[in-house]
Amino acid sequence: MENPINNYWELRLADVKESLEDNNFEVFIADSAATAKDIVLGEIIPALSPKSVAWGGSLSLIQSGLYDALKDSRDMEVLDTFDKSISKEDMVERRRQALLTDLFITGANALTEDGWLVNLDMIGNRVAAITFGPKNVVIIVGRNKVVPGLEEAFDRIKDYTAPVNTMRLDKKTPCRKTGICHDCGSPDRICNYWGITEKSFPKGRIKVVLVNEDLGF
Repeated sequence: MENPINNYWELRLADVKESLEDNNFEVFIADSAATAKDIVLGEIIPALSPKSVAWGGSLSLIQSGLYDALKDSRDMEVLDTFDKSISKEDMVERRRQALLTDLFITGANALTEDGWLVNLDMIGNRVAAITFGPKNVVIIVGRNKVVPGLEEAFDRIKDYTAPVNTMRLDKKTPCRKTGICHDCGSPDRICNYWGITEKSFPKGRIKVVLVNEDLGF
């Protein structure tokens, strides 16, 4: 058999898709990050016709090419929360306004086999948008984010995702030095707001694009 790993993940992702759909998410499967971008640009956005778009911190969004494809869009108002040219105060306000957009795009820290999304934020703008505000949410999820259950999701996020992100962002936290969560009290702590999404309400508001590649942390 050619590409047994991809074949394995095709089977796993098909099962996860079914679980997500049982939980009222709209689900798409992409065989690559590039295909995920095509699905969002060619299927999801045309079907929704959003007038405004924003995003939350997500390497998966960037790796898929969606950020570069959308940040200069002339078809929608774009609230670019990755724009480093504006002040910290203006960035916070832009993230607040992002909660009122027609479409919010982000990633996930973990996805259980039962179809639950699990996320952990520093300031909470990403989990807030997933929960309520934007009319529609698109979440790009690489196969590396799939875990058996909630306990494994928590472990993955605290013991891998968070330490790696503190390194990426050059945060002054203990886990940056050790690679292990210390449940710290650091001012730079990025583990503040948990979001567990069991179901999409209304049905189909949250759209998940499962990608048969590793994306993000």
